[in-house]
Amino acid sequence: MTRRFLSPRCSCYYARVWLPDAVEAWKPAELTKDYTPGDRALCLQLEDGTNLEHKIDPQTNSLPPLRNPDILVGENDLTALSYLHEPAVLHNLKVRFVESKIIYTYCGIVLVAINPYESIPIYDHDIINAYSGQNMGDMDPHIFAVAEEAYKQMARSRNQSIIVSGESGAGKTVSAKYAMRYFATVSGSSSEANVEERVLASSPIMEAIGNAKTTRNDNSSRFGKYIEIGFDKNYHIIGANMRTYLLEKSRVVFQATEERNYHIFYQLCASSHLPEFKPLQLGNADDFHCTNQGGSPVIEGVDDAKEMCSTRKAFSLLGINETYQMDLFQILAALLHLGNVEVEERSADSSTILPDNTHLTVFCELMGVAYQDMSHWLCHRKLKTATETYVKPLSKVHAINARDALAKHIYAKLFSWIVDHINEALRSAVKQHSFIGVLDIYGFETFHINSFEQFCINYANEKLQQQFNMHVFKLEQEEYMKEDIPWTLIDFYDNHPCINLIEAKMGVLDLLDEECKMPKGSDDTWAQKLYNTFLKKSDLFDKPRMSNKAFIILHFADKVEYQCEGFLEKNKDTVNEEQITVLKLSKFDLLLELFSDEEKPAGSLTSRSKMTRPVQAQRDHKKTVGTQFRNSLHLLMETLNGTTPHYVRCIKPNDLKSPFMMDPMRAVQQLRACGVLETIRISAAGFPSRWTYQEFFNRYRVLMKLKDILSDRKQTCRNVLEKWVQDQDKYQFGKSKIFFRAGQVAYLEKLRSDKLKKACVRIQKTIRCWLTRKRYLRMRQAAITIQKNTRGYQARCLVAFLRRTRAAVIIQRNQRMLVARRRYQQQRSASITMQRLLRAYQARQTYRKLLYEHKVLTIQRWVRGWLARRRCRRSLRAVVYLQSCVRRMAARRELRKLRVEARSVEHFKKLNVGMENKIMQLQRKVDEQHKENRELSERLRTVERSRAAESERLGGEVERLRVAEEESRVKADGVPSLLEQLSFLRQELETTREEKEAIREEARTYRVDTEKVTQLLHSPTNLDREIGRANTVAQAKVGMQLESDIREERDHYQSLLSEYTRLKERHADLKEEMTISITNKPGRRRTDSNHSSNESEGTPSSESAEGRNSSDAPHQDAPHQDAVDMAVLLKLQRRVTELEQDKQTLQRHLDKREEAQQDQVKNAEKQRTAGRAELDLEALKRQELESENKRLKTNLAELRQSLTSTSSPGPGSAPYNVLLEQLNSSNEELEVRKEEVLLLRSHMVRQEVLKHNKLNEDGELWLAYDGLKETNSLLVSQLQVQDRRHEEELEELREEVLRVREENRQQQQFLSQSLLLPQEARIEASLHHEITRLTSDNLDLMEQQEKQDKMIRKLKKQLKVYVKRVEEYEAGGQMERVAPGPEPRSPVGITRKERDFQGMLEYRRGDESKLLKSLVVELKPRGVAVNFLPGLPAYILFMCLRHADYSNDDQRVSVLLNSTINSIKGVIKRRGDDFETVSFWLANTCRFLHCLKQYSGEEAFVKNNTPRQNEHCLCNFDLSEYRQVLSDLAIQNYQQLVRCMEEALQPMIVPGMLEHENFQGVLGSKPTGLRKRTSSCPGEAVYTVDSILQQLSLFHATLIQHDVDPELIKQVCVQQFYIICSVTLNNLLLRKDMCSWSKGLQIRYNVWQLEEWLEEKGLPDCGAKEMLEPLIQAAQLLQVKKKTDEDAQALCTMCSALTTLQIVKVLTLYTPVIEFEERVSISFIRTIQVRSRVESPLLLMDTKKIFSVTFPFTHSPLALETIQIPSSLNLGFLTRV
Repeated sequence: MTRRFLSPRCSCYYARVWLPDAVEAWKPAELTKDYTPGDRALCLQLEDGTNLEHKIDPQTNSLPPLRNPDILVGENDLTALSYLHEPAVLHNLKVRFVESKIIYTYCGIVLVAINPYESIPIYDHDIINAYSGQNMGDMDPHIFAVAEEAYKQMARSRNQSIIVSGESGAGKTVSAKYAMRYFATVSGSSSEANVEERVLASSPIMEAIGNAKTTRNDNSSRFGKYIEIGFDKNYHIIGANMRTYLLEKSRVVFQATEERNYHIFYQLCASSHLPEFKPLQLGNADDFHCTNQGGSPVIEGVDDAKEMCSTRKAFSLLGINETYQMDLFQILAALLHLGNVEVEERSADSSTILPDNTHLTVFCELMGVAYQDMSHWLCHRKLKTATETYVKPLSKVHAINARDALAKHIYAKLFSWIVDHINEALRSAVKQHSFIGVLDIYGFETFHINSFEQFCINYANEKLQQQFNMHVFKLEQEEYMKEDIPWTLIDFYDNHPCINLIEAKMGVLDLLDEECKMPKGSDDTWAQKLYNTFLKKSDLFDKPRMSNKAFIILHFADKVEYQCEGFLEKNKDTVNEEQITVLKLSKFDLLLELFSDEEKPAGSLTSRSKMTRPVQAQRDHKKTVGTQFRNSLHLLMETLNGTTPHYVRCIKPNDLKSPFMMDPMRAVQQLRACGVLETIRISAAGFPSRWTYQEFFNRYRVLMKLKDILSDRKQTCRNVLEKWVQDQDKYQFGKSKIFFRAGQVAYLEKLRSDKLKKACVRIQKTIRCWLTRKRYLRMRQAAITIQKNTRGYQARCLVAFLRRTRAAVIIQRNQRMLVARRRYQQQRSASITMQRLLRAYQARQTYRKLLYEHKVLTIQRWVRGWLARRRCRRSLRAVVYLQSCVRRMAARRELRKLRVEARSVEHFKKLNVGMENKIMQLQRKVDEQHKENRELSERLRTVERSRAAESERLGGEVERLRVAEEESRVKADGVPSLLEQLSFLRQELETTREEKEAIREEARTYRVDTEKVTQLLHSPTNLDREIGRANTVAQAKVGMQLESDIREERDHYQSLLSEYTRLKERHADLKEEMTISITNKPGRRRTDSNHSSNESEGTPSSESAEGRNSSDAPHQDAPHQDAVDMAVLLKLQRRVTELEQDKQTLQRHLDKREEAQQDQVKNAEKQRTAGRAELDLEALKRQELESENKRLKTNLAELRQSLTSTSSPGPGSAPYNVLLEQLNSSNEELEVRKEEVLLLRSHMVRQEVLKHNKLNEDGELWLAYDGLKETNSLLVSQLQVQDRRHEEELEELREEVLRVREENRQQQQFLSQSLLLPQEARIEASLHHEITRLTSDNLDLMEQQEKQDKMIRKLKKQLKVYVKRVEEYEAGGQMERVAPGPEPRSPVGITRKERDFQGMLEYRRGDESKLLKSLVVELKPRGVAVNFLPGLPAYILFMCLRHADYSNDDQRVSVLLNSTINSIKGVIKRRGDDFETVSFWLANTCRFLHCLKQYSGEEAFVKNNTPRQNEHCLCNFDLSEYRQVLSDLAIQNYQQLVRCMEEALQPMIVPGMLEHENFQGVLGSKPTGLRKRTSSCPGEAVYTVDSILQQLSLFHATLIQHDVDPELIKQVCVQQFYIICSVTLNNLLLRKDMCSWSKGLQIRYNVWQLEEWLEEKGLPDCGAKEMLEPLIQAAQLLQVKKKTDEDAQALCTMCSALTTLQIVKVLTLYTPVIEFEERVSISFIRTIQVRSRVESPLLLMDTKKIFSVTFPFTHSPLALETIQIPSSLNLGFLTRV
């Protein structure tokens, strides 16, 4: 088994070995002295420093096994170890499990799974997606990798099986559950029945009825099961089937200490409070004998009530309704009550049950049986002989056993019934193409007391181990034969003798069945038969020394001693037949169904056999438990042999259920029992280490010299091995691999390490020499520099002394000069000051004289002017007085005339009654406020007068009191009272003063408020300015929030859009499949497929225009409905336009009137307040008009929405009636508003008259009268025009109403007639009527169109005539001006002048399908469109759309747009996997969208247009809604583009970014064991980072070629780099072999190349580099120092883009590739966890994430009239306009 020292080279000093240990199984040690052959002991030192001597057995001369190098410890595959033996396997598993927290490890073809005893995040959907499609060796070991391998092999070759085994508590059930979950997630179901959910739903049911708590496991499976998951030809799940083995029925009536019964019983007790469980009369689990024997009714962390809900939900999902569920629970509750039935002892041989036993009564009620019968047969049994029948009483012990046997039998029947119904629910009607079986079966068991159950379990494990050994041996043989390696027979343990001992003829099982048939058979007699048959005849059978009721069998795992007691009873599994008969008489349907199968065997016998020996026939027919188990086991082995098996061995690390703690002795015991060590032994017997030639060359290139490297890698490897390994038996050369004996890889690693160490020493020597020489040169240079600086310092000192001497002389000279100069300047300054003062005095005297003369002249001028003006004013006053007298007389005469004429304008006053009332109300309010002001002023004055009078009175009183005081000085007794009175009066005076001040303050406040209100009324501009400023601030605050909300809404919208697209495509595919399936059936036709497909699309017409001639009619019907909708909308738009024009006309009149009023107000400054009030009133009315107009627009929008929501609104329909009502109300509102405007105008005129009357009371009333007459005449003329217009509109509406009534009458008449017809005739009549109506409408429209066409042609002819005349006139003028010249010598060709095109393309109605077929459907971007103008299809489609808009044809516009959208969708759906096609139509969709914006006429989009481009704007239709539809289409195209890129990049990312090594030799990978990586397999494509860059360049060039917007290209690059980062990081987090220092260096180099690519393409600032930040930080994490707390702090700061879970995962997976690296300590990882930040618990990045995309508007400078259509497009039917 173990490998020893192979040669003296491995027995040197410091060689590391394993020593056996009683506690730890194996302990590591090192040699402290060289070993030589013949030594009797080894000198060793343990890791704790203890020295010891290990004795060597002189007979076997066996040496301790060698330890593997540290770099091989912790490998994913145990076969990658150089030394394959038990301690190496145990140590590798311990390192991975305890230190790295990794629970899965490969051992050749076996997956070893260790139970972690805590939840770990490695089973999410992200992990499933990461393992999906990957080869088994590409990822770290996982149950998902085994499931994926089985799934892929099933698709390639044959059926598969996953065998999950292990002892109780090892995690078998969980592993099987996750394997089934993987299949359900990856494959899905082929129908809408969600079969995968039902398959997964069987797990909670089987756990409830078949799992229980044991001392080793809280959820131990007490039965074995084999689940076959069926797949169809497309490898989708279609169903499943379950087979069960050896249910532990004894647990129903007995549980050991600290154990529980099956979970379902405790779930029932926990749910007993529910109303539906009240009739079951349940209670606490401690109240029942069947659930309280273990003393542990509760499992920590498990809520039985919630588990009951899950169980019931699973029952419902599998089709077991509530009635059946309650019947099941009723039987289970009856079993609980049966266990509580107490049996009283009557005598030694008889027993009885009391008549009023409560639990038996409940049992009989629930089971529907008679109490007397059941109580009688529980204590009696019937004995039958050939002639007579006896009823024999049972003792108490036998009665209790009979009761328990009945309970076990009923539970077994119920268990089988549930399994059958689960299989029925999972059975599929579709034929099964292949299947994957998942076997969850008990492992090898050995306890202190082993009985019949352990015997069967170990027998099953013997069979499975035999199958496993044969499969491993077969794989080894196939591998050797495949590589042409000389095959030598490998000696392996064959357990066939042990299996024969159990199942062969006259084996243990046969003897047991024979003993069961004996009338007086017992366990003792059976034991004696075993001793007589096998003892001393079989080496595998033995007898215990101290017992005659037990036997020992030597199994493949261990010796097991079985106790014979109970074997016969458990094998016969008998139950009292009379009890079964009583149950069969029940009225409970489910109970009868459970026991219905027991009657079938009796029915198969002949009548003669029934009469003669019925008991013997029934006994012969019934098989024993052992026979049934053997037969089912043989059937299972046949199934497994017909499949490709995959093995999962579950290991229980400890018995304390502590997380990530391993007990070495328990682990070794299980490794021996589950066959892992046998796999290792078989592998170690041959060539366990296997390398491909390329892997060997990459790893051991350092052992080669340059001359040894040949072009033939195989020969190079052969030469190297022959040079370094002399014994050729240690290796073999295969076709593609090199096979090594055990230990050879360790020897090669030692050679490689020594070579690297020598190279390191040489590098260190060279570097140290260089450093020393550099230090010497630096010191020499420093000495020279010091000398140079010293000599320079001395020279500088001498120069400084000379400079100081010279400077002193210069300073003295300058100082003396400064003193003399300062004295001279002082004298000069004094002289200048005296001169300045004298001259200033003289100048001031002269100035005063001149100023005096100027003032005198000014006074004289003003006095003379004042006298002249006084004389002028006197004369002017006299003249004005005379004029006023004369004008007053004339005005009085005119006043009399006006009073006469005023009676003729009384009807105008009637019109102004409402407005006058409103004005009078406002005037009344103003008068009331003035009145209130006056009242408050009067009150204030009154209060002041009263307070003044009071003050005077009080003053007089004070004087009087003062006099009285003087008089009463003598009266001393009255002084105190007078003083108090005086103080009281003073307080009252102060109170009065305070009240006076308060009233004054109130008056002042009221006055200020009144002034503020007046100012606000008079100056609305300030108020508007304040409101505008407040609105601006509010908008600024809300701006950022709106942007974030819009961004979130955009993301959510685009995700919903993608989901909608996916569902729509799924719907279309299902519809096509349904259509195909229906059309294949004879005699059935589907006529409404087009109609249903139209309704399934989000656009008005969803059929793709692909030139299908057969579908033209449906295409024409849908656009006609859209045309009706658009026609109604256009009418509404025209009506809104007319209303807006009326409003603008009224607005202009109001503006003119306001200007006139403002001019008049300038002349009347004193009446500004009244004028302002009138203007405010007019402004309010105008605002009301504007708000009313907005309301009308809102109503119009609602109408439009209601019309678009209906299919075809026509006369008489609800939308049409609503439209008429809204139009009538709009006209009424318009009339009312016009009347109000007239009232306003008349009132303004009256106000102007009043103003003139007030201003011109001196005789100028005739001016006002003239103005009033002019206004009246203007109003009369406007009223007449409006009356005529209203009468015309009213007449049109009346005609329309009559027409609508007539149509309504015809519709009603037709409806009444059609109701009398049968249904088919009614449909034909309705269709005929609708066609007739549409035909008449079309004829009317065609007539209108013909009239318009005639008018257009007439105008065009006139225009051509005028143009021709102008040209002739201009030509004649030019001929007159230009002198005649010589004739040309040669004739000149006359060329036709190019027409001035308008950028439109005209096509005939119905040519849309032809246009889109040539331009969209059949256009190939790669072959045809490569030489076109970028975006040419979009420009052509827009030019056609412009012509439809120019023609004012709404039907053509809608048909063209809808057909275009559907055609692009169809192309993307058919060729969505072609990147060029998707990119091409993404660019054209965006360009078409930009054209709609650029030529929409909106100010935001036309500001960069040329005048010519502005002329090409759409003029008749608003296509903003279609812009949103096109934007959604562009989003769908972008998402499909991302999927294409992901499909192309996915297979390149992992090989290029992680697996490919640019630095060969030193950074070579370690051995990978049996599970080779994909990159190491020959014949497969090898991708590098250059492949990724080439693919990215291809994507970028395609996008540039198709003229995709630059901003969109940046977003595409961001998405590409996110895909690269997420896929690379996810694989890095799931692959232990990729987490090393050298791999971090490789990743950094690859990321640098990606960044260089961005720089090369001019995209450094597009945001793609930020997407690589997590990958960069992960690479840095692999390279930085990871030892101290400072390193941990720096690491946490550096890895800001990684989550804590990702950081810990990388540190845990970090694996040294060379000996110079060190593993990360557990303490350092814990430090990282302590300093980590709270973040998302997700481990992997979402590789399917698609960022939200935006399409910023891009202006096109291209002129539409310059676009030429290539002839290759076959668009000759288009005409340029």
